[in-house]
Amino acid sequence: MNINILKTPIETGQTAAVKTATLIADTIARQGYARMVVSTGQSQFEFFEALTAMDIPWPQVELFHLDEYIGLPITHKASFRKYLKERFICKAPGASMHYVSGEGDIVPVIANLNAMLREKPVDIGVIGIGENAHIAFNDPPADFDTEEPYIVVTLDEACRRQQVREGWFPMIDDVPKQAISMSVRQILSCKTIVSVVPHSVKAIAVRDTLSAVKPVSAIPASALTAHSDWHLYLDEASASLLESRPL
Repeated sequence: MNINILKTPIETGQTAAVKTATLIADTIARQGYARMVVSTGQSQFEFFEALTAMDIPWPQVELFHLDEYIGLPITHKASFRKYLKERFICKAPGASMHYVSGEGDIVPVIANLNAMLREKPVDIGVIGIGENAHIAFNDPPADFDTEEPYIVVTLDEACRRQQVREGWFPMIDDVPKQAISMSVRQILSCKTIVSVVPHSVKAIAVRDTLSAVKPVSAIPASALTAHSDWHLYLDEASASLLESRPL
């Protein structure tokens, strides 16, 4: 585990972007391509802005994203496909993105994504942490056992309220109750994981994640502490409840 605490969300995003760009470059130099998973949400704004401003050979990068609401059209402002197209892919020319679509018949969508993920390991996982300590849409108590790469999950109330507070939906009843999510085991199979977690609303989740004696399903992000190559990037606000601050 490598913990980095910066002063502001901008510094946090920029520092994490430098690390991620280095990982991409090293992976491409070693094997000719890189497979990467990316997360979404307000906490990733500064990170994506910094990463897409860097000189990265995007045509050699194959991308997957973590999750998508079931039944939400891509035109909705909360759609993660829309988010990634507008904030990332349009600034990463040549990158190939395997989108998760929750529209229509999701059975073949999940089967196709699972098959692609089983072809080769994922090199880099950019994995955020939610206010309730979820990773992807694996809300507590998260399923730590399933080996399927993508699964259908039911969103808890805390997760749905976070989406309202962030402005993606006007009311909690407007937030879909189910989503397609990358599973915890699939996330942990990434060779390297980078987590960009700024803002004070994440302070409790960060504290609980790092104070867990061992990974527990009630704190899904605690699973990341068992990963052999996890890099966590915080700002002063999200690190504010940590009793001891790693340098």
